[in-house]
Amino acid sequence: MTLTTEQDPRQPGRPPAPPAPAAPADPGQEQTHGRAARLRAALGTLAAHPGLLLAVLYLALILAWTLAPSLFAGTDPLGTDPAASLTPPGADHWFGTDNLGRDLYTRVVHGTRTSLTAALIAVSLSLLAGTVLGVLSGYLGGWVDQTLMRCVEVLIVIPGLLLSLAVVSILGFGVTNVAIAVGISGIPAFARVIRAEVLRIRSSVYFRAAVTSGTRTPVILLRHVLPNASQPVLVLAALEIGGAVLSVSALSFLGYGAAPPAPELGAMVSQGRDYISTAWWLTTFPGLAIALIVLCANRIGRALERTGVR
Repeated sequence: MTLTTEQDPRQPGRPPAPPAPAAPADPGQEQTHGRAARLRAALGTLAAHPGLLLAVLYLALILAWTLAPSLFAGTDPLGTDPAASLTPPGADHWFGTDNLGRDLYTRVVHGTRTSLTAALIAVSLSLLAGTVLGVLSGYLGGWVDQTLMRCVEVLIVIPGLLLSLAVVSILGFGVTNVAIAVGISGIPAFARVIRAEVLRIRSSVYFRAAVTSGTRTPVILLRHVLPNASQPVLVLAALEIGGAVLSVSALSFLGYGAAPPAPELGAMVSQGRDYISTAWWLTTFPGLAIALIVLCANRIGRALERTGVR
Protein backbone atom coordinates (compact mmCIF):
# COMPACT_ATOMS: atom_id res chain seq x y z
CA MET A 1 0.00 0.00 0.00
CA THR A 2 1.45 3.36 -1.02
CA LEU A 3 0.91 6.47 1.14
CA THR A 4 0.74 9.84 -0.58
CA THR A 5 1.09 13.27 0.99
CA GLU A 6 -0.25 16.58 -0.26
CA GLN A 7 2.51 18.45 -2.00
CA ASP A 8 3.07 22.07 -2.89
CA PRO A 9 2.45 22.34 -6.65
CA ARG A 10 5.13 25.03 -6.93
CA GLN A 11 7.81 22.77 -5.41
CA PRO A 12 7.08 19.05 -6.14
CA GLY A 13 8.05 16.67 -3.39
CA ARG A 14 7.95 19.25 -0.56
CA PRO A 15 5.09 19.94 1.90
CA PRO A 16 3.40 23.37 1.72
CA ALA A 17 5.24 26.14 3.57
CA PRO A 18 3.50 27.58 6.65
CA PRO A 19 2.05 31.09 6.23
CA ALA A 20 4.30 33.94 7.31
CA PRO A 21 3.30 35.52 10.63
CA ALA A 22 1.61 38.90 10.31
CA ALA A 23 3.63 41.89 11.46
CA PRO A 24 2.40 43.28 14.77
CA ALA A 25 0.34 46.42 14.39
CA ASP A 26 1.78 49.64 15.67
CA PRO A 27 -0.60 51.01 18.37
CA GLY A 28 0.49 54.57 17.67
CA GLN A 29 -0.19 54.17 13.96
CA GLU A 30 -3.62 52.65 14.65
CA GLN A 31 -4.47 55.56 16.96
CA THR A 32 -3.36 58.06 14.30
CA HIS A 33 -5.52 56.34 11.68
CA GLY A 34 -8.44 56.35 14.11
CA ARG A 35 -8.14 60.10 14.69
CA ALA A 36 -7.87 60.70 10.95
CA ALA A 37 -10.97 58.62 10.32
CA ARG A 38 -12.93 60.52 12.96
CA LEU A 39 -11.76 63.83 11.48
CA ARG A 40 -12.86 62.76 8.00
CA ALA A 41 -16.22 61.67 9.39
CA ALA A 42 -16.68 65.01 11.15
CA LEU A 43 -15.79 66.95 8.00
CA GLY A 44 -18.18 64.78 5.99
CA THR A 45 -20.95 65.51 8.50
CA LEU A 46 -20.33 69.25 8.25
CA ALA A 47 -20.31 69.10 4.43
CA ALA A 48 -23.61 67.19 4.42
CA HIS A 49 -25.31 69.64 6.80
CA PRO A 50 -24.82 73.28 5.73
CA GLY A 51 -26.78 74.57 8.73
CA LEU A 52 -24.41 72.80 11.12
CA LEU A 53 -21.43 74.17 9.22
CA LEU A 54 -22.77 77.73 9.50
CA ALA A 55 -23.34 77.21 13.23
CA VAL A 56 -19.76 76.01 13.73
CA LEU A 57 -18.36 78.93 11.72
CA TYR A 58 -20.43 81.48 13.63
CA LEU A 59 -19.41 80.11 17.02
CA ALA A 60 -15.80 80.07 15.82
CA LEU A 61 -16.19 83.78 14.99
CA ILE A 62 -17.74 84.44 18.41
CA LEU A 63 -14.86 82.61 20.07
CA ALA A 64 -12.41 84.74 18.12
CA TRP A 65 -14.26 87.86 19.30
CA THR A 66 -13.95 86.58 22.85
CA LEU A 67 -10.23 85.84 22.65
CA ALA A 68 -9.12 88.92 20.69
CA PRO A 69 -11.89 91.53 20.33
CA SER A 70 -9.42 94.29 19.41
CA LEU A 71 -8.53 92.46 16.19
CA PHE A 72 -12.13 92.73 14.98
CA ALA A 73 -13.07 96.10 16.47
CA GLY A 74 -10.19 98.52 16.76
CA THR A 75 -12.09 101.46 18.27
CA ASP A 76 -12.81 102.06 21.95
CA PRO A 77 -16.20 100.59 23.00
CA LEU A 78 -16.51 103.38 25.58
CA GLY A 79 -15.45 106.23 23.28
CA THR A 80 -18.19 108.79 22.65
CA ASP A 81 -18.83 111.12 19.72
CA PRO A 82 -21.88 113.34 20.32
CA ALA A 83 -21.74 114.61 16.73
CA ALA A 84 -22.43 111.06 15.47
CA SER A 85 -25.25 110.32 17.90
CA LEU A 86 -27.86 107.81 16.67
CA THR A 87 -26.24 107.39 13.25
CA PRO A 88 -27.95 104.63 11.22
CA PRO A 89 -25.92 101.62 10.02
CA GLY A 90 -23.58 102.50 7.17
CA ALA A 91 -20.06 102.26 5.84
CA ASP A 92 -18.53 104.22 8.72
CA HIS A 93 -20.51 102.46 11.44
CA TRP A 94 -21.64 98.99 10.38
CA PHE A 95 -24.21 98.65 13.17
CA GLY A 96 -24.80 102.39 13.64
CA THR A 97 -24.17 104.34 16.84
CA ASP A 98 -26.02 104.79 20.12
CA ASN A 99 -27.32 107.94 21.79
CA LEU A 100 -23.79 108.90 22.91
CA GLY A 101 -22.22 108.32 19.52
CA ARG A 102 -20.49 105.06 20.52
CA ASP A 103 -19.90 102.58 17.69
CA LEU A 104 -22.45 99.81 18.12
CA TYR A 105 -20.46 97.16 16.23
CA THR A 106 -17.51 97.62 18.59
CA ARG A 107 -19.79 97.41 21.60
CA VAL A 108 -21.46 94.26 20.25
CA VAL A 109 -18.05 92.59 19.80
CA HIS A 110 -16.90 93.47 23.31
CA GLY A 111 -20.34 92.79 24.76
CA THR A 112 -20.34 89.33 23.18
CA ARG A 113 -17.04 88.67 24.92
CA THR A 114 -18.55 89.62 28.27
CA SER A 115 -21.69 87.54 27.80
CA LEU A 116 -19.91 84.45 26.48
CA THR A 117 -17.25 84.57 29.20
CA ALA A 118 -19.94 84.73 31.87
CA ALA A 119 -21.80 81.85 30.20
CA LEU A 120 -18.66 79.70 30.10
CA ILE A 121 -18.01 80.39 33.78
CA ALA A 122 -21.60 79.43 34.59
CA VAL A 123 -21.47 76.17 32.60
CA SER A 124 -18.07 75.27 34.10
CA LEU A 125 -19.46 75.78 37.61
CA SER A 126 -22.55 73.71 36.81
CA LEU A 127 -20.42 70.97 35.27
CA LEU A 128 -17.98 70.77 38.17
CA ALA A 129 -20.54 70.87 40.98
CA GLY A 130 -23.00 68.63 39.14
CA THR A 131 -20.28 66.06 38.45
CA VAL A 132 -19.28 65.92 42.11
CA LEU A 133 -22.89 65.54 43.28
CA GLY A 134 -23.79 63.01 40.59
CA VAL A 135 -20.72 60.83 41.16
CA LEU A 136 -21.17 60.80 44.94
CA SER A 137 -24.87 60.04 44.63
CA GLY A 138 -24.54 57.29 42.03
CA TYR A 139 -21.38 55.66 43.39
CA LEU A 140 -22.11 55.67 47.12
CA GLY A 141 -25.88 55.11 46.95
CA GLY A 142 -27.91 54.60 50.11
CA TRP A 143 -28.68 57.56 52.32
CA VAL A 144 -26.12 59.72 50.48
CA ASP A 145 -27.99 59.19 47.21
CA GLN A 146 -31.35 59.90 48.82
CA THR A 147 -30.16 63.09 50.53
CA LEU A 148 -28.38 64.57 47.52
CA MET A 149 -31.16 63.74 45.09
CA ARG A 150 -33.78 65.32 47.33
CA CYS A 151 -31.73 68.54 47.37
CA VAL A 152 -31.38 68.39 43.59
CA GLU A 153 -35.13 67.90 43.19
CA VAL A 154 -35.78 71.00 45.29
CA LEU A 155 -33.56 73.02 42.95
CA ILE A 156 -35.31 71.57 39.90
CA VAL A 157 -38.73 72.67 41.18
CA ILE A 158 -37.58 76.32 41.35
CA PRO A 159 -37.54 77.98 37.90
CA GLY A 160 -34.00 78.67 36.73
CA LEU A 161 -34.40 82.41 36.24
CA LEU A 162 -36.10 82.84 39.61
CA LEU A 163 -33.33 80.87 41.33
CA SER A 164 -30.70 82.97 39.55
CA LEU A 165 -32.47 86.16 40.66
CA ALA A 166 -32.51 84.96 44.26
CA VAL A 167 -28.81 84.04 44.21
CA VAL A 168 -27.66 87.25 42.52
CA SER A 169 -29.71 89.28 44.99
CA ILE A 170 -27.74 87.64 47.79
CA LEU A 171 -24.33 87.89 46.10
CA GLY A 172 -24.79 91.37 44.68
CA PHE A 173 -24.71 92.84 41.18
CA GLY A 174 -21.96 92.26 38.62
CA VAL A 175 -21.11 89.95 35.74
CA THR A 176 -19.21 87.46 37.92
CA ASN A 177 -22.06 87.17 40.42
CA VAL A 178 -24.51 86.73 37.55
CA ALA A 179 -22.35 83.91 36.16
CA ILE A 180 -22.27 82.21 39.57
CA ALA A 181 -26.04 82.55 39.94
CA VAL A 182 -26.67 81.05 36.49
CA GLY A 183 -24.16 78.28 37.24
CA ILE A 184 -25.95 77.32 40.46
CA SER A 185 -29.27 77.09 38.64
CA GLY A 186 -27.71 74.68 36.13
CA ILE A 187 -26.29 72.22 38.68
CA PRO A 188 -29.37 69.90 38.91
CA ALA A 189 -29.32 68.99 35.21
CA PHE A 190 -25.68 67.90 35.31
CA ALA A 191 -26.11 66.06 38.63
CA ARG A 192 -29.01 63.97 37.32
CA VAL A 193 -27.24 63.06 34.07
CA ILE A 194 -24.01 62.12 35.85
CA ARG A 195 -25.88 60.03 38.43
CA ALA A 196 -27.71 58.11 35.71
CA GLU A 197 -24.44 57.39 33.91
CA VAL A 198 -22.70 56.26 37.10
CA LEU A 199 -25.56 53.86 37.87
CA ARG A 200 -25.26 52.45 34.35
CA ILE A 201 -21.49 52.02 34.67
CA ARG A 202 -21.81 50.35 38.09
CA SER A 203 -23.77 47.50 36.48
CA SER A 204 -21.14 46.89 33.78
CA VAL A 205 -18.72 43.96 33.71
CA TYR A 206 -15.53 46.02 33.64
CA PHE A 207 -16.62 47.98 36.70
CA ARG A 208 -17.28 44.82 38.71
CA ALA A 209 -13.98 43.40 37.54
CA ALA A 210 -12.15 46.52 38.72
CA VAL A 211 -13.83 46.35 42.12
CA THR A 212 -13.15 42.62 42.47
CA SER A 213 -9.48 43.06 41.61
CA GLY A 214 -9.07 45.45 44.54
CA THR A 215 -8.60 48.64 42.56
CA ARG A 216 -8.83 51.71 44.75
CA THR A 217 -11.92 53.90 44.52
CA PRO A 218 -10.15 57.06 43.19
CA VAL A 219 -8.56 54.99 40.42
CA ILE A 220 -11.91 53.44 39.51
CA LEU A 221 -13.54 56.86 39.34
CA LEU A 222 -10.79 58.41 37.23
CA ARG A 223 -10.13 55.44 34.94
CA HIS A 224 -13.54 53.83 34.50
CA VAL A 225 -16.39 56.04 35.69
CA LEU A 226 -15.62 59.60 34.54
CA PRO A 227 -14.27 58.77 31.04
CA ASN A 228 -17.25 56.52 30.24
CA ALA A 229 -19.74 59.06 31.59
CA SER A 230 -18.30 62.02 29.70
CA GLN A 231 -20.26 61.71 26.42
CA PRO A 232 -23.74 62.78 27.58
CA VAL A 233 -22.20 65.38 29.89
CA LEU A 234 -20.35 67.05 27.01
CA VAL A 235 -23.54 67.09 24.97
CA LEU A 236 -25.42 68.67 27.86
CA ALA A 237 -22.64 71.26 28.32
CA ALA A 238 -22.90 72.24 24.65
CA LEU A 239 -26.66 72.65 25.01
CA GLU A 240 -26.33 74.59 28.26
CA ILE A 241 -23.98 77.21 26.79
CA GLY A 242 -26.79 78.72 24.74
CA GLY A 243 -29.14 78.72 27.70
CA ALA A 244 -26.47 80.27 29.92
CA VAL A 245 -25.90 83.10 27.42
CA LEU A 246 -29.64 83.73 27.37
CA SER A 247 -29.88 83.70 31.19
CA VAL A 248 -26.87 86.01 31.62
CA SER A 249 -28.34 88.42 29.07
CA ALA A 250 -31.74 88.29 30.76
CA LEU A 251 -30.26 89.16 34.16
CA SER A 252 -28.22 91.96 32.60
CA PHE A 253 -31.35 93.21 30.84
CA LEU A 254 -32.97 93.48 34.28
CA GLY A 255 -30.00 95.47 35.56
CA TYR A 256 -28.16 92.80 37.59
CA GLY A 257 -25.19 92.36 35.26
CA ALA A 258 -22.55 94.69 33.89
CA ALA A 259 -22.79 98.25 35.14
CA PRO A 260 -22.96 101.04 32.53
CA PRO A 261 -21.10 102.02 30.44
CA ALA A 262 -19.51 98.53 30.17
CA PRO A 263 -20.79 96.72 27.06
CA GLU A 264 -22.90 93.58 27.57
CA LEU A 265 -25.49 92.24 25.17
CA GLY A 266 -28.45 92.11 27.55
CA ALA A 267 -27.65 95.53 28.99
CA MET A 268 -27.36 96.98 25.48
CA VAL A 269 -30.81 95.68 24.56
CA SER A 270 -32.17 97.23 27.76
CA GLN A 271 -30.54 100.60 27.03
CA GLY A 272 -31.73 100.62 23.41
CA ARG A 273 -35.41 99.99 24.17
CA ASP A 274 -35.85 103.68 25.01
CA TYR A 275 -35.01 104.51 21.37
CA ILE A 276 -36.71 101.56 19.68
CA SER A 277 -39.09 103.79 17.71
CA THR A 278 -36.34 106.03 16.30
CA ALA A 279 -33.19 103.85 16.38
CA TRP A 280 -34.18 100.22 15.76
CA TRP A 281 -30.57 99.08 15.44
CA LEU A 282 -29.82 99.67 19.13
CA THR A 283 -31.87 96.61 20.12
CA THR A 284 -31.83 94.63 16.87
CA PHE A 285 -28.11 93.88 16.56
CA PRO A 286 -27.39 92.96 20.20
CA GLY A 287 -30.60 90.89 20.30
CA LEU A 288 -29.67 89.19 17.04
CA ALA A 289 -26.23 88.34 18.44
CA ILE A 290 -27.86 86.69 21.49
CA ALA A 291 -30.33 84.75 19.35
CA LEU A 292 -27.66 83.46 16.97
CA ILE A 293 -25.41 82.29 19.80
CA VAL A 294 -28.28 80.38 21.40
CA LEU A 295 -29.47 78.85 18.11
CA CYS A 296 -25.98 77.84 16.97
CA ALA A 297 -25.06 76.33 20.35
CA ASN A 298 -28.29 74.31 20.37
CA ARG A 299 -27.68 73.19 16.76
CA ILE A 300 -24.23 71.90 17.58
CA GLY A 301 -25.43 70.29 20.80
CA ARG A 302 -28.20 68.41 18.96
CA ALA A 303 -25.70 67.24 16.35
CA LEU A 304 -23.42 65.92 19.08
CA GLU A 305 -26.38 64.23 20.71
CA ARG A 306 -27.25 62.39 17.50
CA THR A 307 -23.75 61.41 16.43
CA GLY A 308 -22.16 60.91 19.84
CA VAL A 309 -18.88 62.25 21.23
CA ARG A 310 -15.78 60.07 21.37
